[in-house]
Amino acid sequence: QVQLVESGGGLAQAGGSLTLSCSVSGRIFSLGAMEWHRQAPGKPRELVASITSDGKTDYVDSVKGRFTISRDNAKNSGSLQMNSLEPEDTAVYYCNAGIRLQANRIWNIYWGQGTQVTVSS
Repeated sequence: QVQLVESGGGLAQAGGSLTLSCSVSGRIFSLGAMEWHRQAPGKPRELVASITSDGKTDYVDSVKGRFTISRDNAKNSGSLQMNSLEPEDTAVYYCNAGIRLQANRIWNIYWGQGTQVTVSS
């Protein structure tokens, strides 16, 4: 019954900004690392950004300085702030997260449904 729900995708012009959100729906025990991936047509899925449970972040080189990943542990959510967008950022963006449903249970990886980001030139 636990889901990751994405929102915030859409159309933007080059140089513009979008913010993607990823929120946990349902009861969980713990939210672990979160990631954002993207997949453009004809290309493999690419890890864009990640954030650990204690806030350590990492980014693919092509988005460093433009994208910011964050999380709100009180709300069991995360976001990806995308600035200075480029046409090359056009892709379907997917969030994922490690989730522990109960204490002493295994961790599972959950994926959001994906949201389209299109950047026009």
